Amino acid sequence: MKFPEKFLWGAATASYQIEGAAGEDGKGANIWDVFSHMPGNVKNMENGDIACDHYHRMEEDVKLMKELGLKSYRFSLSWSRIIPEEGKINEKGIAFYNALIDELLAVDIEPLITLYHWDLPVWMDKKGGWKTLEIRERFLEYATAAVDAFSDRVKYWITLNEPQCFLMNGYMQGVHAPFQRDYLCFPKISRNFMLTNAATVKLIREKAKKPPRVGLAFAAGAFIPENEKDPDSVEQARKKSFYKGMGTMNNRWWMDPILLGNPVSAYGIYRSRQRDMKKIQVKLDFIGINNYSAFNYSDWGGDKNVDTTNLPKNSLGWVIDGRSMYWTVRFLYERYGVPIMITENGMSNLDTVNEAGEVCDDIRINYMDEYLRNLKLAIAEGIPVIGYQHWSLMDNFEWAEGYDPRFGLVYVDFETGNRTIKKSAYHYKHIIETNGSTL
Repeated sequence: MKFPEKFLWGAATASYQIEGAAGEDGKGANIWDVFSHMPGNVKNMENGDIACDHYHRMEEDVKLMKELGLKSYRFSLSWSRIIPEEGKINEKGIAFYNALIDELLAVDIEPLITLYHWDLPVWMDKKGGWKTLEIRERFLEYATAAVDAFSDRVKYWITLNEPQCFLMNGYMQGVHAPFQRDYLCFPKISRNFMLTNAATVKLIREKAKKPPRVGLAFAAGAFIPENEKDPDSVEQARKKSFYKGMGTMNNRWWMDPILLGNPVSAYGIYRSRQRDMKKIQVKLDFIGINNYSAFNYSDWGGDKNVDTTNLPKNSLGWVIDGRSMYWTVRFLYERYGVPIMITENGMSNLDTVNEAGEVCDDIRINYMDEYLRNLKLAIAEGIPVIGYQHWSLMDNFEWAEGYDPRFGLVYVDFETGNRTIKKSAYHYKHIIETNGSTL
């Protein structure tokens, strides 16, 4: 069996993680520009000032994508590169993304735009960031500029990436920018995000010059059934995937209001409200799923009786279990009935270049095969999956973890900027060429 025709095989990146050029050509500062320079926020005091220098090496990077046979490329726009100050559009920022889109289309790679991947402009942060509903109007101004500039060539739009992470990690747990610890703000920031997302989807549909396909990328997952062949065990895992720990906070809290128009209560203190549902619920063309590990293995909200000591893990300690892909796709489609795109999936590793100038990352090849075989199983059961975006195209700045974790298909020497295509990238190229028939 092959994957569907015109399947969007691709790879993903995010603006702050790869672009560099932090203060060039009129770009304004974002919260990661500022907070990464403060002691204690990022390992080794590293930052994305230069990162992969993609801003200056964009044409080279598109050639790499072409060499790998990618059919699509998911990238995010930098809000502060396009709107460096409130009310001001930076034409040089627009020009950079125009050039990227044109380069991609020239080599038959479908551009997939993510409007927001965590790099909130400092000027918006000073107004309260996601704690103020004013962000909806300011985000709509930014989205309007992007849609006006790019929608004549771009069909696929992802509004925002992983609200679970940029809101909970940024405003509650204090481990990502803006590094705040305010657990009581959760209902407010969730509401502001959901209202902003719905208004943005509406705006894209109204203003896009090409008929758009619009989605939202969730940090989604599932509990793997204890016995995958037992219906009762499957049902128990399904329930936990929406009503227990990670299932509540990563899946249902966000998806039930947005996709079903149903409010959610959690832990007796958090709740969304029925009166907001008409403004929050929205029809998406696809759900973006960013999936790495099953909820069973989560330190918080997982199964406490699971011993992960001897289980395979990536360099960040995340358990590798490809069944997570199958059960996440299956449970989410059964509940919400919306086509799915895998918007992120991949593994961090401590890759090195050997004396022959090669990166032999066989562990990533095995990971890729395991997760894609499980995705193929879900597709074989009739679930509409429209694409797979490997995280990531290249090694990059991995937020608070700095540069040590390498997720890329392409190795980046952060001292010189030199790129080396990894063994896993050539393996992925073969998968794409055969449309997954060899998996």
